[in-house]
Amino acid sequence: MKNTNTSDAARETLAAFITQHSITEVECLVPDLNGIARGKILPADRFLRSLDRRGLRLPESIFMQTVTGDEPEAPGLADPAVIDVYMVPDPNTIRLVPWYDEPTAQVICDCTYADGTPVSFSSRQVLRNVLAAYEEMGLRPVVAPELEFFLVKINPDPDYPLEPPIGRNGRAETARQAYGIDAVNEFDPIFEDVYDYCEAMGIDIDTLSHETGAAQIEINFDHGDPISQADQVLLFKRTVREAAIRHDVYATFMAKPMQWEPGSAMHLHQSVVDAKTGRNLFSKKDGSDSKMFGYFIGGLQRYVPQAMALFAPNVNSYRRLRPDSDAPINTHWGIDNRTTSFRVPLSTPDARRVENRVAGADANPYLMTAGSLACGLLGIKDKIEPTAPVEGSAKRLAFNLPRHIYDSLDRLKRSKQLRAVLGDQFVDVVWHVKQLEFDAYQMVISSWERENLLLNV
Repeated sequence: MKNTNTSDAARETLAAFITQHSITEVECLVPDLNGIARGKILPADRFLRSLDRRGLRLPESIFMQTVTGDEPEAPGLADPAVIDVYMVPDPNTIRLVPWYDEPTAQVICDCTYADGTPVSFSSRQVLRNVLAAYEEMGLRPVVAPELEFFLVKINPDPDYPLEPPIGRNGRAETARQAYGIDAVNEFDPIFEDVYDYCEAMGIDIDTLSHETGAAQIEINFDHGDPISQADQVLLFKRTVREAAIRHDVYATFMAKPMQWEPGSAMHLHQSVVDAKTGRNLFSKKDGSDSKMFGYFIGGLQRYVPQAMALFAPNVNSYRRLRPDSDAPINTHWGIDNRTTSFRVPLSTPDARRVENRVAGADANPYLMTAGSLACGLLGIKDKIEPTAPVEGSAKRLAFNLPRHIYDSLDRLKRSKQLRAVLGDQFVDVVWHVKQLEFDAYQMVISSWERENLLLNV
């Protein structure tokens, strides 16, 4: 059966890349609900043949797996027969995999049903649906992610706490070294590989800096198309893990990997431009803030708590959101104020933007971006006025973000407004999958409970 979803132009692009780079093997990647790259690996010649024969298939349930690969038993979520979906490689995403000896390519795929209909609850498609809602209004979002992560010692026994790795000087970092140049250089061999790999793959990372935690690093990405930037985050995570493990170190994007260290975030800078002219619509012609800018912030303030399961998708995510940490705890906004959830950096009018600082590094970049843009879109559509900007620390104000995953899932499930933008089936899938993960977590008895409750209660 001919795959009508792959155009002739796409086939030509993919074939040209494979020929130009003498590719012998292709990794076909599909981001699942948790942002984990799943898919298939096959020889390059079979990959090219598959474009005409619908040879790249996966069960629909791939998008309904927990982080451990389990599937919820929820009637109505999927066809009882576990139907196939068809992988459609996006030619714009084909890249080298630079750490293999054999010439290998990787390509991110979308998925459709047999009739060509997109799988509406796949991560990439959820983001596409949100962008389509902007397009209907003549708008186009532009985003720039910022991603934090830790380097840690290899930890073969999960019962033991994580520790900072040994640097070039033979010692583990313990002091706070925010923006420390020499501290970053302790792991220079790893980051040399990271930069080389990113250059080979065309991943546009902007700056690298040391964050507050021990061996905690932040990477900034350039501004660009939301799907393209989410693709780059997906591939960057994979790249850093690979570079680190080649130097006998783990790279982790857990939101809160160590008890006494800060958490890791994934901040998102967002602006909205005119789809035809590219003019930043968050500013008026005189350079002042537009009404749309305020409405976008108002939408974030009202709906981010309801979309929290997309920004903090794991039980560990909520350990990062504490009053005594750098992470936000409420829905306030401010001008160049890093204690707020929604920060407006000082900028020229054409670069006017708002930074959503709520999400953890563990979030799925497609769903985090979709969730944030959906909240802003609802604000624009409903003309939601924001509160006054906070001056001084927002930490002195009440904690009004969800405190745990169960609360977040309940709010998302009940949000009619977010369901209308993100899709009913997607919201139901998130609820069932994350509920199953939460149930599995509840079965685990922690060392804190054994230490403090065993003989005292």
